[in-house]
Amino acid sequence: MTELELEAENKAIAQEYKELLRISYQTLTDEDKKIIRKAFDVAVDAHKDQRRKSGEAYIFHPIAVAKIVARDIGLGATSIAAALMHDVVEDTDITVQDIEKMFNPKIAQLVEGLTKIAKVKTDQEISVQAENFRKMLLTLNDDVRVILIKIADRLHNMQTMGSMVDYKQAKIASETLYIYAPLAHRLGLYNIKTKLEDLGLKYTEPEVYNDIVSKIKETKEEQDEYIKAISDVLSKSLQEEGIEFTIKGRPKSIYSIRRKMKAQGVTFDEVYDKFALRIIYKSNQHDEKFIAWKIYSVVTDHYRPSPSRLRDWISSPKSTGYEALHITVMGPKGRWVEIQVRSERMDEIAEKGYAAHYKYKNGATEEHGLEIWLNQLKEALENSSANAVDFVEDFKLNLYAKEIYVFTPKGEIKSLPKGATSLDFAFSIHSEIGVKTRGTRVNGKLVPLNHVLNSGDQVEIITSANQKPTSQWLDFVTTSRAKNKIKNVLNENTKKIAEDGKELLTRKLRHLKITLNESTVNELVNFFKLQTSLDLYYRAGIGAIENQQLKDYAAQKSNTLVNFFKKTIKRTPSAQPEQIHKNEISKKYDLLVFGTEQDKLDYKLSTCCNPIPGDEVFGFVTINEGIKVHRKDCPNAISMQSNYAYRIIPAKWIDSSQEEFKAVLKITGMDILGLTNELTKVISSQMNVNIQSIALNTEAGIFYGQVAVVVQNNTILKKLIENIKKVDGIDKVTRVYNN
Repeated sequence: MTELELEAENKAIAQEYKELLRISYQTLTDEDKKIIRKAFDVAVDAHKDQRRKSGEAYIFHPIAVAKIVARDIGLGATSIAAALMHDVVEDTDITVQDIEKMFNPKIAQLVEGLTKIAKVKTDQEISVQAENFRKMLLTLNDDVRVILIKIADRLHNMQTMGSMVDYKQAKIASETLYIYAPLAHRLGLYNIKTKLEDLGLKYTEPEVYNDIVSKIKETKEEQDEYIKAISDVLSKSLQEEGIEFTIKGRPKSIYSIRRKMKAQGVTFDEVYDKFALRIIYKSNQHDEKFIAWKIYSVVTDHYRPSPSRLRDWISSPKSTGYEALHITVMGPKGRWVEIQVRSERMDEIAEKGYAAHYKYKNGATEEHGLEIWLNQLKEALENSSANAVDFVEDFKLNLYAKEIYVFTPKGEIKSLPKGATSLDFAFSIHSEIGVKTRGTRVNGKLVPLNHVLNSGDQVEIITSANQKPTSQWLDFVTTSRAKNKIKNVLNENTKKIAEDGKELLTRKLRHLKITLNESTVNELVNFFKLQTSLDLYYRAGIGAIENQQLKDYAAQKSNTLVNFFKKTIKRTPSAQPEQIHKNEISKKYDLLVFGTEQDKLDYKLSTCCNPIPGDEVFGFVTINEGIKVHRKDCPNAISMQSNYAYRIIPAKWIDSSQEEFKAVLKITGMDILGLTNELTKVISSQMNVNIQSIALNTEAGIFYGQVAVVVQNNTILKKLIENIKKVDGIDKVTRVYNN
């Protein structure tokens, strides 16, 4: 670089720095300015020899990130300093300890959080981004500002990705759509979310993006005129009402137009609400609500509203702190237009998210506000021992979810993700209530546990001390909090059954003159082709191990000498009737099932990640080759999840010996008084049998019944049939195979 160019560059750097101080909307004290200046000097020195791909000095990047942190997220000096130094530890010899000495523990902690994220091994065949993301969320326990700065870093990287190679652009962009945009959304950073989504689309579907951009440009003049026509009409009436306001036109984001085109299968011209108007009014906090509804009445005097599309987030703000009134009205030329009504305070919160939200909370500090939000997020992170992709999926469920608002019986309001069920609601009140849920009432009516809730529902939970979750419950819930709790309880339950099973097994073996010790357990585990002693005890506990099988084992054990010779003398291949048992190859996972119904479908194992039984997997519906099964940590998982989420079906390997079966029993007999009562008593007292449906009727003294039960194995079913046959008056019990 020439002397002249260098001078110009240094001037530009100084200019950027001045700009950074000017745009921070938190009032910076002299002390703050000193900290920022010092961080700036450290960063300039650390990156002095570095250039970005585009050729410009590297320092422009940290300054740009700090500007986003100050202007778009509204954080204070601590965060601005950390943003300036976010790459310092990674790229130079300066350590986190040095930063702590130079500044303070808080700034050092933030820089460390930002560095931690970068230090993930990339050589493993795992989805690096998901693992990265998980690490990042776990640092949330320290400070959410790490994430806010990370989002700013990602936004600037997306804005300056032009000089990268195509495949890298596509990868970073799909990651952004997959993780960072939902996160920005959840933090209430709607401006940043929109920018991230639009840029994400620009690099994942460039043709579509450019097409929409050019169409927006073509129609811009016409749209401006249209919006002007509406705002002229409204301005006049609002002025007459003495309201101080500004009106802005707001075109829909490119990404949201694309989403609408896709979801509704329409062309650009058919997307009807491509633009919105925003009315921002001046008000003190006391009159805000009153003025908002006054504006509503002015708007609806001129234009007919669509009652089903009124959104009142002033009375019940979103959990991100977002407040506004959204009214969709029929504008001129029969077009729907969305009008957003917000006070200046609400507007700042909507634009800048959490930091602004807490600026207005009765003197609450940034620290305190973030504290509240952190606690909400910790729930999502609790017990997440799942693999990284699963974890991200779970977390995303709770991130992007639009919210619904439901009421408790006492009239308190709760917010839940859209799609949440009545059982999710029970867990959202308290885990212990969730676990004991016997039934749920919505708006006074008894509903199934998997009933999907709508905004405005009033939900009552009926609990019972004897209720226990079943594995089916996992299909009844959508929130990760509920899922984690149910999994924990099921594991405890398995252990409990196993404890009883151990006692039972000890007794049965005693009859056979065998002591249950370590070597016996190992032999039994091998004999039943199981994996662990827990599997053995669990099966004994649910009654899946029959006495005859134990006798066979005892006979084999007493015949050890013969066994010894059998092993020593090599068999000829022709005399080898025994095939290697499937379970031995595939551990105890030998059956692949799909979807919440656990259907058995045809599939192929994909060659890119070669899943084997027992791996965490998902099914991907291909266009020509049916269902392809991939590992969840497959290198292609993220891009599939990002681009083709609708083609993904949940899949899991299960242990077929622990699979639950539905069996339909046909029962006939004589119609004796109290028979029905006796029959249901026998069925429900049998452990590990769930009645799915029961139909009983009598005709001229003959009793007919059909009972559908869910059992874990044939042994339990046989025992059930025997017990039913013992009931006085029962004549025949047969299993029906084609129901």
